[in-house]
Amino acid sequence: MFENFFKADIPGELISSLIVIGIIAILSIIVGILAARQNPLKKPKGLLLVAEIGVKFFDNFSRDLVGTTLPNFGGFIMGVAMYLFISFIFGLTGLPSPVTYMAIPLSLGLTTFLLIHYTSARFTKWAYFKRYIDPIPIFLPINLISMWAPLLSLTLRLFGNAIAGWALLTIVEYALRDLSGMVFSFMQTEWNQVFLAPIPLAILHAYFDVFSGLIQTFVFILLTSIFIGQEIPEDIDLNTLERRKKQ
Repeated sequence: MFENFFKADIPGELISSLIVIGIIAILSIIVGILAARQNPLKKPKGLLLVAEIGVKFFDNFSRDLVGTTLPNFGGFIMGVAMYLFISFIFGLTGLPSPVTYMAIPLSLGLTTFLLIHYTSARFTKWAYFKRYIDPIPIFLPINLISMWAPLLSLTLRLFGNAIAGWALLTIVEYALRDLSGMVFSFMQTEWNQVFLAPIPLAILHAYFDVFSGLIQTFVFILLTSIFIGQEIPEDIDLNTLERRKKQ
């Protein structure tokens, strides 16, 4: 059984995803240790300061878009944002980026999709099912189809941007290698293919991996927060939830 496991054809993007998760886990452990040792009367420094700024930013971000009914939502959004951004810039290491593997964007989109419907069912109870027959019952088939729109939108947006950047970078890399080989053909070595590629590729990587990755990360967490925030009735607050729990 173990021999078959190690012989399994595991996609490189999945391995990259596990590495990204490992990086986040290690950073979280380090921040936790630093926070436990930090003197509360002194200002944090270094990594702990960065973590504190990040927590405050995402808590405020969550409060503005979702409200105060989901007090831990900021932590969830921060985790997703860290995973997505590191996944986008992971291509700078030369290893495959996790978001170029369809299963990864689909998993993230499916997570948001499930949270949307869980949140709606949690706050509206049995009224949740009314959404499928609005404005009249005949719209049931249309509503059942349209309910998948957020999943498709979030998944294809991430995957499309990631695979487009990867394809363009690959084409430019091969073109520059061939051009460099032609220009420096007088050098009787395979190294003549690397002279023209570094600078243009570095610029393109800076855009598609860093800048575009930052934009796509922000768009994903923004849409996720908006979609979930729309499912929470305006008259629901923390006090209402506390009263429901006591009942």
